[in-house]
Amino acid sequence: MTRPRFALLVMLAVGLLLPVVAAWMGEPFYVRLGTRILVFALAAVSLDLILGYGGMVSFGHAAFVGVGAYVVGVLFVHASEYTPILGLTATQNALIVWPLAAAVAALAAVPIGLISLRTTGVPFIMITLAFAQMLFYLMTGLKAYGGDDGVALWNRNELPDSPALADNTVFYYVTLGILVAVLVAAHRMVRSRFGRVLRGAKDNERRMRALGFPVTRYKLAAFVIAAAIAGLAGALLANATLFVGPQYLHWSRSGDLIVMVVLGGMGTLAGPVVGAAALLLLEEFVPELMNLAKPGLGEHWKIVLGPVLLLLVLYARRGLWGWIAGSRR
Repeated sequence: MTRPRFALLVMLAVGLLLPVVAAWMGEPFYVRLGTRILVFALAAVSLDLILGYGGMVSFGHAAFVGVGAYVVGVLFVHASEYTPILGLTATQNALIVWPLAAAVAALAAVPIGLISLRTTGVPFIMITLAFAQMLFYLMTGLKAYGGDDGVALWNRNELPDSPALADNTVFYYVTLGILVAVLVAAHRMVRSRFGRVLRGAKDNERRMRALGFPVTRYKLAAFVIAAAIAGLAGALLANATLFVGPQYLHWSRSGDLIVMVVLGGMGTLAGPVVGAAALLLLEEFVPELMNLAKPGLGEHWKIVLGPVLLLLVLYARRGLWGWIAGSRR
């Protein structure tokens, strides 16, 4: 068995056994933390599809996460206005709401992608950032949906004739299953003709155009697919936290996703999962350790993140996954 496959099996085993270990320890908090890691891993994988494989540095990717989350929040606000279907209103049914969140995020990505992909490099970064900030301020101005305060959800989306998703452990495994399914689909996609064209455009876009490939269409398709996955992650995030707020769309959240991708390893798919786990675990436990040394010091925990990123750039250029799996270019 190769080292990368063994590392993947270990990661899957850890994911499957986490709720069991948490129950044995009497620490249900770790299930909620694990769910949060899985959700952000899904969002980071979606960004890696366009950043790691397509070379599109989007600084507004969190906007699609926020759009997906707001689909859940808006439908909850209007839940009483719809007729129940199979015991649930359409606004509560996860089989309707979650695909709808992905679809709305994908639709939002079409005009944004059409405009943004007319440029490359820094202009592309700034345009995606501008769109994300416009959506951010739009949501802060929607007082019907909480404005700055956001929307508090009273329960999770549900399945017909089953309240199973209300259980944290069940929701964790559902999120894990969705992440694994997306990783498998993304793995097949990046190794298909579509993925080869996308990677070729990242390396030499002019050459791919000379070969007759409609590069812009490929890049737009990847941008929309990534947005759909991010929208699904947003729907899961809203259900995990039982809250939807404008901060989900803020540019700093996009920065966090970029850090996750870089930390784990760009262009690896598994890397963003490792990066999301590493960043969120650092965010959770480093402040506590720093507060033990001096109360209040934990607010500056990112002073630890900087040296970690610097060491990775210098000694593990393919990120944590490249170091774990021993992969080389």
